[in-house]
Amino acid sequence: MSRKAATIALTALAPISWGSTYFVTTEFLPPDRPLFTGLMRALPAGLLLLAVTRKLPRGAWWWKSAVLGALNIGAFFPLLFLAAYRLPGGVAAVVGSVGPLFVVGLAALLLGDRPTVRSMLTAVAAAFGVSLVVLKAGAAFDTVGVIAGLLSSLSMSAGTVLTKRWGRPEGVGALALTGWQLTAGGVVLLPVALLIEGAPPALTGANLAGYAYLAFGNTAISYFLWFRGIERLSASSVTLLGPLSPITAAVIGWAALGQALGPVQLGGMVIAFGATLVGQLNPAPKPAKAVDGAEPFSSTERNGQEVSMDLEGPAVRR
Repeated sequence: MSRKAATIALTALAPISWGSTYFVTTEFLPPDRPLFTGLMRALPAGLLLLAVTRKLPRGAWWWKSAVLGALNIGAFFPLLFLAAYRLPGGVAAVVGSVGPLFVVGLAALLLGDRPTVRSMLTAVAAAFGVSLVVLKAGAAFDTVGVIAGLLSSLSMSAGTVLTKRWGRPEGVGALALTGWQLTAGGVVLLPVALLIEGAPPALTGANLAGYAYLAFGNTAISYFLWFRGIERLSASSVTLLGPLSPITAAVIGWAALGQALGPVQLGGMVIAFGATLVGQLNPAPKPAKAVDGAEPFSSTERNGQEVSMDLEGPAVRR
């Protein structure tokens, strides 16, 4: 397996893991606590990574981490949950599937990546395939829910592109950067969850197991793989792995919850998965320029030897 294919496969594990969120939430967690669930996903995972890496932001990275944490976690989770409450699950998934289109536009604006006809058509095909998988006949649309869904997708897309643009500080690994963002996002969510939902509920053993999975497998590891993928792949390639999440959710619903998968849903899976594969055929992006002392998110050549970033330190030779 080539190095790029291995990176794509590892990055794909993140949206595949996120596809299990609905099943875990409905089967293991207390009902009607979406903000508390978002908080329990982000803050414990972020604090754990801070403890493991023992690195804190410095200088401009305090506000950059806060911005990225707010976009990728703190704003994204509440908007996503608001859309989920106001819209049927299928409609919410379709609204969220426009993320690749946002990334194409933002990458052109902030990264100078000129959009191509293929990237636009691939993003549209992915959204269409997802709609066939999850959208049910007679699905209701709610204006507030649709706006919240679009804003959640825009927030995550902006976070993806800015993560690509800013890179990471000299000598700081992707694991530490993930911890900064999760902690910042959790801090944003904490007062919102307390104000809107009140004190935390009493938790059972099943609840604790569900939250442990969401915090560490579904969030700490998955977001690390996601941000690592952003380092090494183009922003559009990474975001076009997103349709794997609703596809995984549909498969889990069929296997574990007895939900039906008909020919239309299977056809949608083929289209969405095909768009995901085509999205990985884009040529490798040019190495990003370092900004404010940050290391660019890509492999490059130094003194004729290839280098790349390790997990928790500066570039190492390989």
